[in-house]
Amino acid sequence: MLNYSLRRLLAALPTLLVLFTLSFFLMRAAPGGPFDAERSLPPEIEANLNARFHLDQPLHQQYFSYLEDVVTGRFWPSIQYSDFNVKTLIANGLPVSMQLGLSALLLALLLGVSIGAYAALKQNSKADYAAMTVAMTGISVPSFVLAPLLVLIFAVWLGWLPAGGWNHGAVANQVLPIVVLALPQVAWISRLTRGSMIDVLRSPFILTARAKGLPWGLIIRRHALKPALLPVVSYLGPAAAGIVTGSIVIETIFQLPGIGRYFVQSAVNRDYTLVMGVVLFYGSLIIVFNFLVDLLYAWLDPKVRKEYQA
Repeated sequence: MLNYSLRRLLAALPTLLVLFTLSFFLMRAAPGGPFDAERSLPPEIEANLNARFHLDQPLHQQYFSYLEDVVTGRFWPSIQYSDFNVKTLIANGLPVSMQLGLSALLLALLLGVSIGAYAALKQNSKADYAAMTVAMTGISVPSFVLAPLLVLIFAVWLGWLPAGGWNHGAVANQVLPIVVLALPQVAWISRLTRGSMIDVLRSPFILTARAKGLPWGLIIRRHALKPALLPVVSYLGPAAAGIVTGSIVIETIFQLPGIGRYFVQSAVNRDYTLVMGVVLFYGSLIIVFNFLVDLLYAWLDPKVRKEYQA
């Protein structure tokens, strides 16, 4: 297992390098620059600003200079937020983004597994059809449509919840963003759980357990649920990626002070250093989460665990 873990972590380094390279050159290829939104600056001031952020250097020199600083843990200061470096801005937005993301992922797991398992146990019934219809709706409706719709219903018409803002992490302000982030993943997880649970319930070891007279509830909890969750565990990596990318839109819609809002603002303002820092942070976070998912999958499936130990 240790050798497998080391191989996976080493294999992540080329992925991060490719991500860094693509982000660097795509940002430079976009029209405009970090100081275009400002009023016309005197040539001397603009030259000083370009020199401070190494924008006066050739493009390949900027690339290798910034790559060296990233490898050694030195991120350049933000171009738009000149009083802060990139690490400080990410650290300021991280608690909000992590709280939203982890809460949405936990909610998606609880609801998705519960709905999927219930639909599998009630296969081809009205409850099964209703659950899968709701799941397909959650998959089909994008978050940038669902978020304003829920705001209109629960904030404007009913007045139950605030329409946006963070308010120091008040529960009422978190409800709508977490629900919007979680609903698409609830739909996918419930469908995966239903299909996997149906297959497991038809397996020979489940039929043997029923033939021995074991209680149906015990069979579900002890014998069926664990193997049925294997596809769900495999999906946790893409689910985390979906929640991370979805949080960029959700934080902007609800005006939340998370990393996603910084990313949108920095992309609009051509804040190269902040965009690069956020992209690398999100990329590293997704890689680490996929790594943890692989370890969890090995713990759930003894056959996979033996392959890792080989």
